[in-house]
Amino acid sequence: MNSDDLRKRAIKAKEKKAEYGADLDLEEYSYSSAPGQIESLDEISESDRDLVKDVGFNPSQDGVSGSFLQFDNEGIFADVLLKQEGLEILPITEALSKYDWLQDYLWNAVSVDTDKYTARSEITDYNGYFIRAKAGACIQMPVQSCLVMKRNQSVQNVHNIVIAEEGSELHIITGCATPSGVEQSLHLGISEFYVKKKARMTFTMVHRWSEMMDVRPRSATVVEEGGTHISSYAILSPVKSIQTYPEVHLVGMNAKADHYSVVYGSQSSSYDIGSLLFLEAPRTHGKVVSRSIATDASEVITRGDLVGLSGETKARLECDGLLISNEASIRAIPMLHAKAEGAELSHEATVGKVGADQLTYLMSRGLNEEEAASLIIRGFVKLKVPDLPPALQSSIDEAIKMSLEGGM
Repeated sequence: MNSDDLRKRAIKAKEKKAEYGADLDLEEYSYSSAPGQIESLDEISESDRDLVKDVGFNPSQDGVSGSFLQFDNEGIFADVLLKQEGLEILPITEALSKYDWLQDYLWNAVSVDTDKYTARSEITDYNGYFIRAKAGACIQMPVQSCLVMKRNQSVQNVHNIVIAEEGSELHIITGCATPSGVEQSLHLGISEFYVKKKARMTFTMVHRWSEMMDVRPRSATVVEEGGTHISSYAILSPVKSIQTYPEVHLVGMNAKADHYSVVYGSQSSSYDIGSLLFLEAPRTHGKVVSRSIATDASEVITRGDLVGLSGETKARLECDGLLISNEASIRAIPMLHAKAEGAELSHEATVGKVGADQLTYLMSRGLNEEEAASLIIRGFVKLKVPDLPPALQSSIDEAIKMSLEGGM
């Protein structure tokens, strides 16, 4: 679809309310775009270095294959380490100018007229990242990216495209962050992932927003024959509201997708988090696993939907919630939808409080009640993802630790 058709569809949908989440008046925010290049990570301030470290971004670039960093809609840094072959990282606007074929991927996984947020993202100038592992490339060290918002009452509008070409391997750790003093602002994030035949992609995201932020990510993944997509998501800080419901389409035989999420709800924040998995080809399989904690007066909604569209498919949904406050709430909404004979779908959902026996045991070991409860919470939000390289799991553990310490 050409750019004129995309824009027409977006304009028609610019007032279309989202199916889930609080409705926002998009005219309350200002839009600006004046892209500028950051030549070196040495240019960023000490306070900004501390901020990005809190979501797993290492300004020294130790232990990574490449980096992408964007402040608001302006300052952009994109870099591939010289020793890493088969990897490409570019600002999305530069990539679209460089490759005509990339237009075929733009708004292909995510529909431009999904709702007012996708529509506004197309209508308004945007940037973001393009990350590609070329065919057969094994990018063992992770790519790190970070999107930072610092401007008050504004919109950060990003559109990301990630492609793991046939037979490649790609790991990404990405963070989103705002300083605590940022007033009401909005993050619009469109992300489209393409996992080609027998490719493997892992994507880990850690959010640390401020309590005045509204966040509306829209993402979708297409996984081809024999491909694997593993997504891990953690938000461990207050936020005004966030609503996200990423889709995965398993379109090739033996494709696999696993989605993990951890939510630590605090203050009066509203979290509406979910995953939607379409098993479209035979012998596809996957799972959606979510863990949520609600404290203070927070509201947490976790959604999961498994759709079996072909036989010989198997998927599981797991939702666990831990309620820490009488003013907080957790709602788990698991859904199974089988539309083909031989689709095997299952789910398990639990919501409870910190167990008295657990507290008693830990207190008997010398901890006070607050320390015991904190230890239980930290164990609950651990994000252990099977089959990840040890170095990548260690990076995820450290990012979640830093974010949790800032959010609690």
